[in-house]
Amino acid sequence: IEADMKLWWPHNEAQYALLLAWAQTGRQDIADWFEKVNDYTFSHFPDPDPEQGEWFGYLNRDGSRPWTAKANGWKGCFHLPRVLHRCYMLLSEKN
Repeated sequence: IEADMKLWWPHNEAQYALLLAWAQTGRQDIADWFEKVNDYTFSHFPDPDPEQGEWFGYLNRDGSRPWTAKANGWKGCFHLPRVLHRCYMLLSEKN
């Protein structure tokens, strides 16, 4: 993994951190940042093939995929489901 790559887990953590910050403050600038990070994350990391599923773990800085493998020995299944669940719960509380 190269130092300038985008990784799935910091994007996942940023989604929840921004959503939590917005829920606590109600600030529109934080909501805007959440939308940017969320839109980028969901438009680049998930595999577009519904048969294959899963997210790609790593992207180049330009958003392209450096390889077709979705994981290596370091990518686990912890961050994505936890963050999606926490975001869902936080949004459910706000409604």
